[in-house]
Amino acid sequence: MIEMTLREIADVVGGTLHDVADPEARVTGTVEFDSRRVGSGGLFLALPGERSDGHDYADAAVAAGAVAVLAARPVGVPAIVVTPDRAAVPSNSVALTHDSDGSGAAVLAALAALARASVSRLAAESGLTVVGVTGSSGKTSTKDLLAAVLAPLGPVVAPPGSFNNELGHPWTALRADAGTRFLVLELSARGPGHIAALAEVAPPRIGVVLNVGTAHLGEFGSRETIAKTKGELVEALPPSGLAVLNADDPQVAAMAARTSARVVTVGQAATADIRAADIRLDDQARAAFTVHTPVGSAAVRLAVHGEHQVGNALSAIAVALECGADLDAAVEALSGARAVSARRMDVRTTTDGITVVNDSYNANPDSVRAALKALVSMARAGDTPRRSWAVLGEMAELGEESVIEHDAIGRLAVRLDVSRVVVVGTGRPSRALHQGAVMEGSWGEESVLVPDIEAAIALLDNEVAPGDVVLVKASKSVGLWRVAEHLTDPGAVAARAAAADTGVGQDTEAAG
Repeated sequence: MIEMTLREIADVVGGTLHDVADPEARVTGTVEFDSRRVGSGGLFLALPGERSDGHDYADAAVAAGAVAVLAARPVGVPAIVVTPDRAAVPSNSVALTHDSDGSGAAVLAALAALARASVSRLAAESGLTVVGVTGSSGKTSTKDLLAAVLAPLGPVVAPPGSFNNELGHPWTALRADAGTRFLVLELSARGPGHIAALAEVAPPRIGVVLNVGTAHLGEFGSRETIAKTKGELVEALPPSGLAVLNADDPQVAAMAARTSARVVTVGQAATADIRAADIRLDDQARAAFTVHTPVGSAAVRLAVHGEHQVGNALSAIAVALECGADLDAAVEALSGARAVSARRMDVRTTTDGITVVNDSYNANPDSVRAALKALVSMARAGDTPRRSWAVLGEMAELGEESVIEHDAIGRLAVRLDVSRVVVVGTGRPSRALHQGAVMEGSWGEESVLVPDIEAAIALLDNEVAPGDVVLVKASKSVGLWRVAEHLTDPGAVAARAAAADTGVGQDTEAAG
């Protein structure tokens, strides 16, 4: 963030100074909500958590170098205190901060106000460009690609992983300082108005809308409401800004009518301003294609996995061109871009020859469909087809459509001819996924329902074989990444190799 005095911060957030010896003391470090990460010159954010209250760590934060604490009550050390009646409280931040009296929400509102002040000054004084990305799926992967293509043009700040809510969004925005040229932010939502609120925290000049799917359908109620909410991003853009819209998604393309900014469309449609053609996938489901733009065409080869990354890459190219990159430089940056955020299409091949696709960070129907297609593409590439395994868990937050959506995923896995489907869980959605596979034509043990992660691991240890490709995918609440981490663990690899040497517990059936 920009350097500010405690008096200036108090004025910005509508707070009062308590136990402050010098109101002109300056915050020169970072803003942190984890007292263990506070450094010299920083500001500590005291938030009530699920198991502990940040106010209890105020002393430790100041001892570690914090200039003051942003808090909801006096804490006996230098503090800027805000109260619920002095702050605009975000609509769903009470649940986020696990408080019951609005105190945590007030601190979050103060954080948002501080971020807005810092970003606005940086935009005016240093020419900071804010790029916002939203969509039902693909936000984090696109954010990583955007950071890669913009880095050659100047310093970039982007969130770690999916830090995209009322806490992570302003926290990331406050990472930008006078030397930052680009601030790339994800904007997520659990209901109407949330993206508009995040856009007020860090007003974007460029907005990217990837798709409108069924993620969080249970909270939104309909795809139409999801589309309306995602479009809040382009509505927040200034007339001098740019909206990058997916021409292949009708609900996204229609958002052109909702913005005063210029519009660039991307996709495979013939009408797209930036278009991908001649798409090909290698044996790791990495795409190569030709991109056609108003400034020329170029060959692109991606290092990230899955055909769905083509659309993400096109959006990154559109933003890079807008920010001053030439096409060849943008394409070169894309070719070197790797997956940065954990558990998102992380492809690793173990020493015993098993390829593990760890896409377990989160899941919704659109992202699962994309992952299944990538799995099958990898298994079928080359002269000798390999067995494909889909280890799938529940997709959360689908509401009344949950059973239907899980059933559809099970049926799709069979239609794609996935060799083995391992469904983890005993709940109704998991049973629907397995039943969908059975009803679509799965036979024998092609699809199997196991009660928990330990059972899935035991099944895989007994039956997975060299050359197999294993996808692990579920909503993060399921914790299914433990399966992927086990498969790639050196000890587990050694145990499988030992079992193979003795011929015990290994199914070496050819690819199906």
